[in-house]
Amino acid sequence: MLAMAVAGGLALTACSGGGSDGERATSDDGGKRDSAPLPAPAPAQPDGGGSAAPDEQRDGDDRREFAPDYRSTFALDVDTASYGFARRTLAEGRLPDPSTVRPEEFVNSFRQDYPRPDGDGFSVSVDGARTDDDGWSLVRVGLATRDEQGATERPPAALTFVIDVSGSMAEPGRLDLAKQSLGLMTDRLRPDDSIALVTFSDTAKQVLPMTRLGDTGDGRTRVQRAIESLEPTQSTNLEAGITTGYDTAVRGRKEGATNRVVLLSDALANTGETSADGILDRISDARREHGITLFGVGVGSDYGDALMERLADKGDGHTTYVSNEDDAREVFCEQLPAHIELRARDAKAQVSFDPETVEQFRLIGYDNRAVADDDFRDDSVDGGEIGPGHTVTALYAVRAKPGADGHLATANVRWLDPKSRAPHEESGRIETADLDGSLRAADEGLQVTAVAAYFADGLRAAAPPGSVDRDLPARVPATPSLDELSERAHALPTRTQQIRDLTSAIDDAARLSGDSPHTPSGAPSPRGEVRY
Repeated sequence: MLAMAVAGGLALTACSGGGSDGERATSDDGGKRDSAPLPAPAPAQPDGGGSAAPDEQRDGDDRREFAPDYRSTFALDVDTASYGFARRTLAEGRLPDPSTVRPEEFVNSFRQDYPRPDGDGFSVSVDGARTDDDGWSLVRVGLATRDEQGATERPPAALTFVIDVSGSMAEPGRLDLAKQSLGLMTDRLRPDDSIALVTFSDTAKQVLPMTRLGDTGDGRTRVQRAIESLEPTQSTNLEAGITTGYDTAVRGRKEGATNRVVLLSDALANTGETSADGILDRISDARREHGITLFGVGVGSDYGDALMERLADKGDGHTTYVSNEDDAREVFCEQLPAHIELRARDAKAQVSFDPETVEQFRLIGYDNRAVADDDFRDDSVDGGEIGPGHTVTALYAVRAKPGADGHLATANVRWLDPKSRAPHEESGRIETADLDGSLRAADEGLQVTAVAAYFADGLRAAAPPGSVDRDLPARVPATPSLDELSERAHALPTRTQQIRDLTSAIDDAARLSGDSPHTPSGAPSPRGEVRY
């Protein structure tokens, strides 16, 4: 039985290291192609050769998603920025650029009720259900880490905030929001935590060296004064900010503490080195030599989504997006203080599908998070860093063989202990009988996951013909029109604020796209894709 590990993010798009929709392609002679991560936001490429294709593929679909090796391996990811940015764009009356829509980040924006492990590492849950497209099912691989048990149990934090003070940050809801949120966050951190501040516009400077908050109040006062002094100035030299920020973090590095750089920016670099590759080396070196991770917080109606995502991926961190005061309070006052500690380092997942029962499969999203199958147990290969209380979801479209019965797939997740760096693995499995139920009657968490994945898929397809200069991954099986998806979202059993926000965003997308009933199965869409 092939080991199968999954994590990362489900149905939508994703964090560094991807491949053919989460699977590696093979060459015509069966040899492995280069498995290095694809540059974001590059699309996933179809899998090559292998067995005979189903009828719909023989009828002219050259975008094959059939994996001859039946394994799918990727680095875990908990980014959510793509979903937050899409919601803001829709609320402003615009459809998002398809290149910014990453399905796994839509899926992972919704915390799931998976069982929690007792210690560090992960629990693994696997379930699924039939779609409305005959023969196709959605299989969900869910990973969860243990919640934080108490503020006194985590190690101290050494946080270096790298704050964009360029002219574009003067827009309401950017720097003003960041200052307010950072001030509130400072009040919630512990006395043994430390903060440094770096700002950048056309140049970068250290505003505050690493400063321990302490018990007397002097440290917090120094931090608060530094935050209040921040004012927007000129252009955006992100390279200078990253370089000075990591220099500050390295100088202020605390042994036994969680050392992290928090980048707050609209990521619209226009001065100095502006390419992702030109900035990434600095982050990579600091990560390897000093174990300093990066947390990217995106802001602004114009936002350099791809650059921020790649920076966070290279810095072993993750990204989120804030558009209003509620988002900012959640990120800076709840998420960041609670998730300072790590539960797992270099976490990777591998899902192995049984060739006796599975005809086709495809990972939805994680287009740039792929890892070579043979590197799953190579602990020198970079994975994802996951904190306490996180859930990671990966969604697969799976087509079982007619009449198949028995084992369907096994999911393995592998990670390094955050302190000892000792490797650990956990696994879960699913049988063909577990796919007997309909998606419309499935577990509510699976329904939400499917709606989020379908939403990302619908947004990718909603771009006007000719507006996208690259191919996008093949459609998710049985994706409804945005109008139909709106009805499904409104019918979800629980109406939390998160679900209401999701429903509202789908309603906005349906209105803006003028969506019509779904293209018949097998018919080409306006961009030439083939719908399942």
